[in-house]
Amino acid sequence: MNFQEGALIYINKPYRMSSFGALAHIRYLVSKRLHVKRVKMGHAGTLDPLATGVLILCTGKETKNIEQLQRHTKEYTATLQLGATTASYDREHTVDYTYPTRHITRELIEATLPQFVGDIMQRPPLYSACMIDGHRAYKMARKGEDMELAPKPIHIDEIELTDFNPETMQMSIRVVCGKGTYIRSLARDIGAALGSGAFLTALCRTRVGDVRIEDCLTFDDFPQWLETVIVNSEK
Repeated sequence: MNFQEGALIYINKPYRMSSFGALAHIRYLVSKRLHVKRVKMGHAGTLDPLATGVLILCTGKETKNIEQLQRHTKEYTATLQLGATTASYDREHTVDYTYPTRHITRELIEATLPQFVGDIMQRPPLYSACMIDGHRAYKMARKGEDMELAPKPIHIDEIELTDFNPETMQMSIRVVCGKGTYIRSLARDIGAALGSGAFLTALCRTRVGDVRIEDCLTFDDFPQWLETVIVNSEK
């Protein structure tokens, strides 16, 4: 594996770390071990800081394939808290509104989820990296600017309800979807469709294309893996 020429690195991004922060850490370790100033590196698809899971890092000439990798089908597991919403649609912000939940049952959820499968329109979160007139939406939102993002077409292949707790009003889903899908927005829309509210409490990207989370390295495992790869390449 030649990192300067071009390689793919599969990382399980940690909780509360940005995708760029994960990239910067790995790039620092690789550059230091190769005794170079800076290895060219990019990532194929942003994960929110509160999300974990598959993050594909591309080095050298492989950075030219980032756009192609971003088009690959992705799979997520997510946990939703029903009965409330937040401004960011996840736990980054505190609850802003609460809603009734007594009417929500497993049967209602299972009857509601299919409406989100296929080609649908989805409005991205205000607290996102989407661009508005050359500015990042989340920066404008943090300034309190009044704005609304236009809905965008997305494709969802599958949504499966994997768990529902009627006492805590938490539900877990598995989602297989295409590029540009915001699971936070999906959580918001599911809550609204159930006649209530919802926000994400956990999110993990379990697959990008054929790369599964089982194929990924943790930050703790990466230094030893890197050393082994470099030693083997020098033989």
